[in-house]
Amino acid sequence: MKNSKLTKQSKDNLGTIAMVVIIYIIVQICSAAGLVNSHLAGLLVPLCVYATMAVALNLVVGILGELSLGHAGFMCVGAFSAAFFSVAHADTMNTFPRFIIAILIGGLIAGIFGFLIGIPVLRLNGDYLAIVTLAFGEIIKNIMNVLYIGMDEKGYHFSMKSANDLTMTENGKMIINGPQGITGTPYDATFTAGFIILLIAVIVVLNLINSRDGRAIMAIRDNRIAAESVGIPVTRYKMLAFTMSAVISGCAGALYAHNLASLIATPARFGYNMSILFLVFVVLGGIGSTRGAIIASIILTLIPEVLRFIGDFRLLIYSIVMIVMMIVNWNPKSRAFIEAHNPFKKKEKEVK
Repeated sequence: MKNSKLTKQSKDNLGTIAMVVIIYIIVQICSAAGLVNSHLAGLLVPLCVYATMAVALNLVVGILGELSLGHAGFMCVGAFSAAFFSVAHADTMNTFPRFIIAILIGGLIAGIFGFLIGIPVLRLNGDYLAIVTLAFGEIIKNIMNVLYIGMDEKGYHFSMKSANDLTMTENGKMIINGPQGITGTPYDATFTAGFIILLIAVIVVLNLINSRDGRAIMAIRDNRIAAESVGIPVTRYKMLAFTMSAVISGCAGALYAHNLASLIATPARFGYNMSILFLVFVVLGGIGSTRGAIIASIILTLIPEVLRFIGDFRLLIYSIVMIVMMIVNWNPKSRAFIEAHNPFKKKEKEVK
């Protein structure tokens, strides 16, 4: 008799999706009961952004097996592209369709950048790939700081020198103002929108991992030479994973842009430290584990904010939590214990 029950991998995937849904429901219930203060409420959208970025980076680092330090650059591209569209059409489109289109534009533009960057970059491996992607992130951030774009009845005006060189009419509207960035972006981001983007990202990534393409990508990660020897097109699958990761990062950046009154390409928001933070989420959550990346991003984002009342000691606790997560997550006995007590896992019964 053929076993019609779900496989272990399918159960794990459903468990990850269920975890995201349950967290959303719990937060909504706590918000309705007044248990979430204004400070924590302000962290909900950034939590969704960071969790989505962790899922995107895990696709490259954990599934493809390549070290990328430039995902903050893809997030920056998506943020500025989406904010540019929203500001330019703030008076001509309704909120909901404008926000949806802005998210799609952010993901599309970031995906195009990911594809173009991936053509030369993915020929490299290891530290060389990390250095080049890191440089890409810094280049994108610096370009945004010297970019001036305005709009009037004659169309768009572009300059990389100063706002005075745009030669707009009196009714012209400045959209990107160099180091001052974009101001006046509609505040369209909500926790529900962030949850939907995160859920879609999780579903897409998990389906890719469990597909034929995903198995080919993991074969490349495990042994590139062996993958090539059996006819797997290595370059194509690496481009697929890298571009999809860039698209998800761009969507996260678009959500991030619509949560800020002023979008500025500062090192704190889009610098290499942000890319390293995303990498920390992936490593501490368990390289290759989508569920672990989400959990790590939530815990490591909340701890410094929740413990602000104890001053600098929160950094000590933050460091201790990171060490504990690393020990527990990479200890075989600890992982076996967690797997055995996984609430989403059901005991399989043999069908005779």
